[in-house]
Amino acid sequence: MVEPNVDLKLQELYPDMVRWRRHLHQFPELSFKENETSQWIAERLEEIGCSVERNIGGHGLVAKIIGEKPGPIIALRADIDALPIQDEKECVYASKVTGVMHACGHDGHTAALLAVASYYNNHKHTFSGERRLLFQPAEEVTPGGAIEMIKDGVLDDVDAIYGVHLWTPLSYGSVSSRSGPFMSAADEFVIDIEGRGGHGGLPHVAIDAIVIGTTLVQSIQTIVSRNVNPLHPAVVTIGSFQSGTTNNVIAERCQLKGTVRSFDEETRSLIHTRLEQVIKHICEMHGAKYNFQMRIGYPPVVNDERETTRFFTVAKSIDGIEEVIHADAITVAEDFAYYLQQVPGCFMFVGAGNSDCGAHYPHHHPRFNIDERAMLHATKILISMAENYSNEQR
Repeated sequence: MVEPNVDLKLQELYPDMVRWRRHLHQFPELSFKENETSQWIAERLEEIGCSVERNIGGHGLVAKIIGEKPGPIIALRADIDALPIQDEKECVYASKVTGVMHACGHDGHTAALLAVASYYNNHKHTFSGERRLLFQPAEEVTPGGAIEMIKDGVLDDVDAIYGVHLWTPLSYGSVSSRSGPFMSAADEFVIDIEGRGGHGGLPHVAIDAIVIGTTLVQSIQTIVSRNVNPLHPAVVTIGSFQSGTTNNVIAERCQLKGTVRSFDEETRSLIHTRLEQVIKHICEMHGAKYNFQMRIGYPPVVNDERETTRFFTVAKSIDGIEEVIHADAITVAEDFAYYLQQVPGCFMFVGAGNSDCGAHYPHHHPRFNIDERAMLHATKILISMAENYSNEQR
């Protein structure tokens, strides 16, 4: 629960959150290139009065704030990178960087965590232990920044970790999460087929890469429907099919690109194995060569049961949150998963959707925006989760 005086202090920080978020939105940087973003965040942390560790896991930052009494070490995380998307919004804080924008809310996550830093730094007498704030680069690409920050020791001695995602599919005033598998693993693959080109009127002397590719598209769809346990959610999608040059030439080459989404390692491994088997046998049947490459992406986000129970208890007591939802699992990925493999924690969605302010476009859309008031809910949840955990340890 956020005490009334705490709630008032966070309300006072809200104009700063908006200002910080809008600055970041105007000057986004892509994954692994967050040099200016990192420098700007460090300057704000130093203005707040925090000591800052720089260049963690790349352009990452860590701020450690120590309370006056001994207690647990609790990590709170925000991601700082943007996406290669042209901002099409018409507002005063639209991206000023051509072809780059914050289309997933990371600017809001960062602004919210800066407010958390300001609150804790000014109230060291009110909490026990350490609050370790992680400003993580490169969430939008694989391999992401989380695993590199872990290698640099950000989770050393950490007792619990929490993270939020401002989420426009949820309306402002709502929050959600779920225990166990919450967000899926995400792997990507490329299939290159080499047949034998030829004249469109003489197919018997050619090996048609398009025929092989289309056969693969159909056959790959049977992996989930006929090989995966129907009680274990999974998706295999072919997102790109490139082949051929004109109407009377049989294509010699074909390239397919796709993604695999799954929630457990057994299903993930089964799909990878079956993909290679299907590709091998179909190409051999047609006399074609192939090259199959699978890029292993993020593992599934698996929330700790106890920490998720804490979320549902805490969220119901926060002023302004009107609906606390038991979320369905979702087949999008997040590298917060790596933190949860190391320490117990919970990843939570904070409703940021509101059509009245144009915040109704999906994530990664050129007109993506958020109801900025959701940042205040994000700060309340992060602080409430941390303090509830800390009080439980006394």
